[in-house]
Amino acid sequence: MDQRTPWEFSDDRGRLAVAGDRPLRIVAYIQAGATLWDHGIRPVGLFGSQHDGAAPDPAKAGELPLAEIGYLGSGGALHPDTLLEAAPDLVVAVTYDGEQVYGLEPKIALELEAHVPVATVAVGPGRSLAGVRERFAALAGSLGCGEPLGRARELDAAEDALRQATGGAVRPRVLALSPAGLERVHLARPSSWPDLRALTEHGVGLLEPAGGAGVNWSTVGWADAAALAPDIVLMDVRANAARPEQLRSDAHWRTIEARSRLLPWNPEAPCSRRAHTRFFTLVADTVRETAGTA
Repeated sequence: MDQRTPWEFSDDRGRLAVAGDRPLRIVAYIQAGATLWDHGIRPVGLFGSQHDGAAPDPAKAGELPLAEIGYLGSGGALHPDTLLEAAPDLVVAVTYDGEQVYGLEPKIALELEAHVPVATVAVGPGRSLAGVRERFAALAGSLGCGEPLGRARELDAAEDALRQATGGAVRPRVLALSPAGLERVHLARPSSWPDLRALTEHGVGLLEPAGGAGVNWSTVGWADAAALAPDIVLMDVRANAARPEQLRSDAHWRTIEARSRLLPWNPEAPCSRRAHTRFFTLVADTVRETAGTA
């Protein structure tokens, strides 16, 4: 008698990922893998994006034990045979546009999907942070895992603390950015990022950069960023972003650094209650401290 239970998951590209049994060996885009880890799922392999290099980006890895999980490559150096050598039952990734598998070139994704089911969760513009979190939870649940029940209470408490911190008379000016170097900086458009939009919904005073062609970012010089006079800067901590010490020869950056509180911001953080609780708590504490010293 066949004891196998067919498994399926309708992903955010509108495709049905199907397997003859519940997948156990999962290869994942590193952000997705970090999210699954928070739900009790251990990937057997990880891959990065075109922005990553030959080693995994610790900022995207969350609590993953990187020394114990194979990193299979990133961008143009990633070959489908390398992914298949890990013998996955399922590949989990994210999508920003609801069509492309982020981190995989289209031809590689197509070749991979001919051999193994691929499931994506949409994390781009138009998605709420809670909605992204729930989709990952649904995927993890289909795989037989989930976050501890206490995490929901912790997240509720963190959201309450954030709303209380932003409800005072003083509302700090918050700017999210990704430094590209001494010449340019990418200013985040809050409406395009689920985590930033969630902050706005909880009362955080996020600054909106000037209009332009970029959907997610407005790319400007440091003078334009300094002119926004932020009190708090959410600063991209991914490996492809420049570090503060690399920027200090620029007077406009020094102005920002002198007047602002710098907070780490990961645009590709794990999409779990655990990660979001930490993020909201950090922002709430900083908003409260900043408002108290204004």
